[in-house]
Amino acid sequence: MQELNLPVYEFRIKTEGTKKFIFDLVRRRFVLLTPEEWVRQHFMRYLIEEKKYPESLMAVEKQITLNGKLFRFDLLVYRRNGQPLLIAEFKAPGIKISQDTFDQVVRYNMSLKVERVVVSNGLQHFVCEVDYEQNSYKYLREVPEF
Repeated sequence: MQELNLPVYEFRIKTEGTKKFIFDLVRRRFVLLTPEEWVRQHFMRYLIEEKKYPESLMAVEKQITLNGKLFRFDLLVYRRNGQPLLIAEFKAPGIKISQDTFDQVVRYNMSLKVERVVVSNGLQHFVCEVDYEQNSYKYLREVPEF
């Protein structure tokens, strides 16, 4: 898999036939290793190991309902009180991060009201902090520590 703009981590990877699988610490099972999954697994490890986000407060690929439609987010991290803190959308390294990508995360955020929004393709990372009282957001240089 492609080298990413994230620290290098060791992963449990297995092959079944022609398919490769990577062990997901949060879901506690092997999942199909796609380029997007490669980015997700690296970024989750980055959050856990470098930024001290507890894996027990992470939810991966869960569904939410917005205006009667089902959506699936890539990663949601909760505060210890159960309120959403960070939402992340991941793309494969070959996918350019566009306004559509941000729009997708913003749609999720309308119902979740998370404070931190992350979009990454493993090579580029965008982090925003949202202030609902001021109705504003600002880009951050990196993900804040938990």
